[in-house]
Amino acid sequence: MESRTVCYLMLYVTYLHPACPEPTDACQLCDCSRESLVCPPPPHPPPALELSLSQFSFKVIPSEVFQNFHQDVLKIAISQSDSLETISNRAFAKLLNLTELTIRNTKNLFYIGRGAFAHLPKLKYLSIYNTGIRKFPDVTKIFSIELNFILEIYDNLHITAIPANAFQDMNNESLSLSLNDNKNLQRFHNDALKGATGPNSLDISSTALEHLPVHGLEYIQILRAEKSYYLKKLPPLDKLGSLVVANLTYPSHCCAFVNMRLKELNFPLALVGNLTNQCDNSPKKQPNDTNSELSVDYEYLCPPRTLRCTPEPDAFNPCEDIMGYDFLRVLIWIISILAIAGNVVVLLVLLTSRYKLTVPRFLMCNLSFADFCMGIYLLLIASVDSKTKSQYYNHAIDWQTGSGCSASGFFTVFASELSVYTLTVITLERWHTITYAMQLDRKLRIRHAILIMLGGWIFSLLIAILPLIGVSNYIKVSICLPMDIETPLSQAYIIIILVLNVIAFIIICACYIKIYIAVQNPELTPTNKDTKIAKKMAVLIFTDFTCMAPISFFAISAAFKVPLITVTNSKILLVLFYPVNSCANPFLYAIFTKAFRRDFFLLMSKFGCCKTQAELYRVNNFTGYTSHCKTDSLDTGPKKTSRAELHLANFDCQYFKVNDKPTCLDT
Repeated sequence: MESRTVCYLMLYVTYLHPACPEPTDACQLCDCSRESLVCPPPPHPPPALELSLSQFSFKVIPSEVFQNFHQDVLKIAISQSDSLETISNRAFAKLLNLTELTIRNTKNLFYIGRGAFAHLPKLKYLSIYNTGIRKFPDVTKIFSIELNFILEIYDNLHITAIPANAFQDMNNESLSLSLNDNKNLQRFHNDALKGATGPNSLDISSTALEHLPVHGLEYIQILRAEKSYYLKKLPPLDKLGSLVVANLTYPSHCCAFVNMRLKELNFPLALVGNLTNQCDNSPKKQPNDTNSELSVDYEYLCPPRTLRCTPEPDAFNPCEDIMGYDFLRVLIWIISILAIAGNVVVLLVLLTSRYKLTVPRFLMCNLSFADFCMGIYLLLIASVDSKTKSQYYNHAIDWQTGSGCSASGFFTVFASELSVYTLTVITLERWHTITYAMQLDRKLRIRHAILIMLGGWIFSLLIAILPLIGVSNYIKVSICLPMDIETPLSQAYIIIILVLNVIAFIIICACYIKIYIAVQNPELTPTNKDTKIAKKMAVLIFTDFTCMAPISFFAISAAFKVPLITVTNSKILLVLFYPVNSCANPFLYAIFTKAFRRDFFLLMSKFGCCKTQAELYRVNNFTGYTSHCKTDSLDTGPKKTSRAELHLANFDCQYFKVNDKPTCLDT
């Protein structure tokens, strides 16, 4: 078995690199001193002539200049010249034994005439490299009859487009086409490959191409598109039915081939070298074939065909849609609409209310706006997921590197930080009002609240802007969260945010516990109001814990590069836990209160709706509630009980004022 392998390798090397004579300096046979190259008939032309032209002074290679060498030219190499400007029409035409032609490092060569490479039936290799040509050269009339043909047109910085029918009549059994490093190549005409059989191998690495042609891709077995950052979408997969190896730029593109059914062909030896049809032309073992030696050789050199694609998707970008799970795709729509609708209603009612803007109302407006932004983020994610369902690999780069993902990431970080900050301020304000109920001079004024929230806005905006200027980023994952922790600064950014959120949760819990202790009367059996307040506080703390705890726990572990959850599963946290506060806050802090219902019905009555309920609120005498608050404060009962009731009264009366007079409302 090993001896056979060695034999095959020797044949392969011999085929690709046969013994060749030393190249001849063409200027010894031709006149290179004029403006145009002149090659007179040599008196004794050597057989198997290989011509080398380098560091010459002529500017033009005229038509059929090498015809005087008859059929003896096998190779021509033109290189290292700053003087060459033009290759005329039919310059290399009818060199019937020419097998290799290279034109390299001629940066001032701007024109190659039509038919310059016409009628070269034995040509196997044509390379045009590092020139100044402005248009794609004419290679349609080569008419090579060789089985394997290699065409390299690369590192030509002025080529911007490949025209239609650019490779017409190139019908070699195997065509390897290299267009890499043409950095300004932007357009590959859809009909460029029409009329050609192939290519079998296509290299467009380091180009500015945005699309591959629609026609002519069905023969491609090897596709190289590394560092092709503008190629963000792949052609339809049925056009790449013969693909075996794909070296691409973006990991998401490899997801397209995960479930792709390959044709039942065999892995060609051309993937190792340039013998494209060796495996396809080799006889396969038939069911009744008894020739075991042939079978072993075939199976060893032509293993079953499998598609290999690089770079492979990583843990941050698995092969899945944005949401990953179907049930999340449904839930995110429900939650986003609920968060947007709930917070819009709260903002509308609070901002249009005829009552004076108090500190709690002002804080509630800020909280509703923050939660509204979170709803916008969820709606953006849901919309893009719906649009790219089952085709996300073709939209991943545009989405994650585009303005849409950056805007979504900005919205969610700004919203989450402003929401946590405002919740903390609301809780501290409640605690402050209850604790210092008897000291009116220590009451928090609206001007104080504005300054406090101004600091919160500046902090939240700064945190949300940092990933846009290089501290972490929003492009790491499809859900546009700042998950990049590659640099120490990015890692510190994530850890600081998470630690601050944990501290905020601890403050919220501590304040609500102190509020409950303040309003509870330890000497009497707990009243219904005590139980009611305790339940409300328990709900508030539970929603905060549900939102912050899972996210913070898994995020902190990931920030220290010890991830305990995959990106796929983190999307469950994103939908089920992350937006809990945004949905619950408008109900817990506003919609479920009597004062909000009053304002809501009064607002709706202006549009001709809910007039009966609004009239009930108008008729109701709010001064009776005020008298109740004052009576509680003057009660002659036990001192401790009276103080506890006063705390409750202040807790319930702090939010709303009518004509600058306190009004007691059961929240």
